Amino acid sequence: MRDQPGFLVLLGSGETSASGRRVFDWLFQRVPSPIKLAILETPAGFQPNSALVAGKVAEFLSEHLTNYPLETAVVPARRRESPFSPDDPALADVVLGSDGVFLGPGSPTYAVRQLRGSAVWDAARARFATGTPLILASAAVLAISAYTLPVYEIYKAGADLGWERGLDFLGPAGSTVVFVPHWNNREGGAELDTSHCFVGPERFAVLRAMLPPEAVIVGIDEHTAFIVQPVSEDALVMGPGGVTIIGPTGPRRFANGSRLSLAEIGPLDWSGFARDVPPALMARARASRRPSDGADEGAPIIPSDILDLVDRRELARRQRDWKAADGLRADLARRGYEVRDTPDGPRLAPLVGRPDLRTKNS
Repeated sequence: MRDQPGFLVLLGSGETSASGRRVFDWLFQRVPSPIKLAILETPAGFQPNSALVAGKVAEFLSEHLTNYPLETAVVPARRRESPFSPDDPALADVVLGSDGVFLGPGSPTYAVRQLRGSAVWDAARARFATGTPLILASAAVLAISAYTLPVYEIYKAGADLGWERGLDFLGPAGSTVVFVPHWNNREGGAELDTSHCFVGPERFAVLRAMLPPEAVIVGIDEHTAFIVQPVSEDALVMGPGGVTIIGPTGPRRFANGSRLSLAEIGPLDWSGFARDVPPALMARARASRRPSDGADEGAPIIPSDILDLVDRRELARRQRDWKAADGLRADLARRGYEVRDTPDGPRLAPLVGRPDLRTKNS
């Protein structure tokens, strides 16, 4: 089986909110079931309650995504040179055996220090390179940047403006990308502009000037996801906010439901990404993956072209284009699927009498 990277799901915030649930629901429809999700404690590993922080994510998913056979494993990769080290091969084995990897809130600079070159992070990269989704939220989104923003040091402790070297997740693929969550944060109210991840537009303008000219900034609003889809070479914006991409030619804004070419964030050579992962780990990751046409006993995977029609219909409904939405519903019915609108989003079911539609992913 040829290597194909998985989905890269970046949440500006809200992984345990209604918007986050919709993103996970979108993702779980597109990966084989049952799903084994590894949740890394690392970004919050400096906190005594890091297990609780990660455990809340596991609890949320188990309670709110009951349509999917889901098994979660909290990976206590907290601190190097401790009994719970990201360099522990046993913890890396848990990641290698997963069907998805999640990292969330905490400190981006701490996460970078603990994960760079570690066994656990290399295992996560190997699984992503061989088809497993990587889901990141808040601090973890900052950490994977080419340059990460030391937001707590600046916002809370008054450190001088500057960047620190990040995990540079997309660097081996050929692009210099800086991801910034909490882009539209309003925590400061009328007295303090805390957008641009708590530093505000004026300080962020200074920070932007410090980056190399080829760097592309991807600002992700709160409760909004930027979903990179390597196989289709595009990205999807999902959530109540939007995504702002600032490149050499200036800023561009992409609203909820937008699909954009990955060329917006630079040329991405995924084979180069795979070559950067230790070969032994790549071999183990290939041995661990499940083919999408395997004989899973969980929920069926709906073909990707059908799910794309559902996405288009949801966008038409949000734009109040009822004629287009009705046409897409009819198209789904012709293809053998009934779409049901629920408070938690659309649900698909094969029409009665069409058991052949419980298909594997195309």
